[in-house]
Amino acid sequence: MDHAISPADYKDLVLFLATAGIVAPLFKRLKLNPILGFLIAGVILGPFGLGALSHAFPWLDYVTVDNPQEIAQLAEFGVVFLLFMIGLELSWERLRLMRKLVFGLGALQMIGCSLALGAIAMVLGQQPVAALAIGAALTLSSTAIAVPVLVERKRLHSEGGRATFSVLLFQDLAVAPILITLAILGRANGTFGLRDLLALAPAAVGLGAIVLFGRLALRPMMRSVAKARSEEMFMAACLLVIIGAGLVASLSGLSMALGAFVAGILLAETEYRHEVEVKIEPFKGLLLSLFFVSLGIRLDLSLLVAKPVFVLAVAVGLIGVKGVMIMGLGRLFGLSNRAAIETALTLAAGGEFAFVILDNAMAASVVSDQVGQAVLVAATLTMFLIPLLAGLGARLARKAAAPVSEAPDMPEEQQGEEHQGEEPRGRVLVVGYGRVGRLVGDMLDRHELPWIAIDRDPGFVQQGRRNGHRVYFGDASRVELLERCGLDYAKAVVVTMDSPEAAEAVVATARGHRPDLTIVARARDARHAARLYELGATDAVPETIEASLQLSEAVLVDIGVPMGLVIASIHERRDEYRKVLNRPDALGGRRKRLRDAGRG
Repeated sequence: MDHAISPADYKDLVLFLATAGIVAPLFKRLKLNPILGFLIAGVILGPFGLGALSHAFPWLDYVTVDNPQEIAQLAEFGVVFLLFMIGLELSWERLRLMRKLVFGLGALQMIGCSLALGAIAMVLGQQPVAALAIGAALTLSSTAIAVPVLVERKRLHSEGGRATFSVLLFQDLAVAPILITLAILGRANGTFGLRDLLALAPAAVGLGAIVLFGRLALRPMMRSVAKARSEEMFMAACLLVIIGAGLVASLSGLSMALGAFVAGILLAETEYRHEVEVKIEPFKGLLLSLFFVSLGIRLDLSLLVAKPVFVLAVAVGLIGVKGVMIMGLGRLFGLSNRAAIETALTLAAGGEFAFVILDNAMAASVVSDQVGQAVLVAATLTMFLIPLLAGLGARLARKAAAPVSEAPDMPEEQQGEEHQGEEPRGRVLVVGYGRVGRLVGDMLDRHELPWIAIDRDPGFVQQGRRNGHRVYFGDASRVELLERCGLDYAKAVVVTMDSPEAAEAVVATARGHRPDLTIVARARDARHAARLYELGATDAVPETIEASLQLSEAVLVDIGVPMGLVIASIHERRDEYRKVLNRPDALGGRRKRLRDAGRG
């Protein structure tokens, strides 16, 4: 007989949702990083927090997590979605430019810190194999915490942020070889052979399969789904790409997060990248919050009480050794003092993959359970400090005396720290890439003004891409999509859509986000133009009136009226229409008065 689902089965889910609803607003109001709140909440709700007292106070069972392992499995998707979103912000070209930091700084950090931490473990009495496993586990830093902290502080695209991400990327690539090595060392003979080297082949095949599918089938699949004009189907396709790539990577012996990262890079080169970002952002935020809660749940406070000196010594030693080595390697690779300091402190703590490495090491009897669990507690404690360490690194970086050196191999347009978006400053956003939008783009090209376009019709988007223009698929009435297309740094927005309701939504959204922005909108008639002015359009161009003015111009010139007089009268009549339509009490009218006053 099937087990009937009871309300108690949903208790852990309800606890997490309640935690998310309380912690995030509370910590933001206190101007503290919400990540710390989720970690602390995990400690309190876990079996080593209030759960340890449930035998004395049975009612506590209602407010503690019953199945930490189930939550941990679901929470791993937080890292998967995070790496996918990071991949969307990159491209093969940008990765190529970062290769020196990824395979140079990242590789040396991995090797150097593993050997240094392993040597210290040997001095403390561990066998060479166990010491190396501990060193490799502690060398891995936390992508799930470090990257969101950098994003929140707008440091991900700074010199230090790029170096930090490059090292984290190489660490993710190194997880699979480390796990295979541990499996080999856990055998009785502990020797390598050709068969062991061939164990890496599935990983290469898996990555190749993801890249091949992405190159050949990803864009046609997304275009087919976009043509269906179904929000639900598009979201389902996004989730399929992420989870599918993650599963292929996992079956190949790699991490799911790495597979999702590669899928993100492949999607970053398509016209659907910004719409996918908007769709996936809520999933990423919720699952990452769950991930941080699960980390807190794993913290075994009893080990901290039983072995406080050992645990704290490992935590302090880990931060000290990694910090010093990463800073030295950063300077060796040409980072400025401030970037090296920021990178070192952000990466100094342990990471989530320490659990994966040490769990496998303990299962293979390479590391004893007693030592492994104590080291995991120390690594978890350091993860609590990442937001504080990153903040300290940013402050010390600003105080560094040495001049800022540019990151190696990075183009000049990516050096600025103020502008974090993919789209450069000063572009014009053309919303709607039909016949009118294409003409607007052509005129902007003639005057050498950079622009990008957004449209919900996959056919128009494909045509623009084929002609070499930056045209993206998506719904421009959402401020999230406009932001990702560079709204914060745009010179102007031109709304060319033929749907009155859609044009009004875009004008209202853009004006609400940028009160100082120039917004020029296409209107169907005089009434629609008046409505657009009320919503904040700088200029609204009614099709019926413009058609009448052009007909008047043509007939006046054809019957012999001098061209100069005709053009002057047309401009005068157009201004009269604008004064009538853009009333002084309309938002567009108030903006016009302020603009004219500023010019005066």
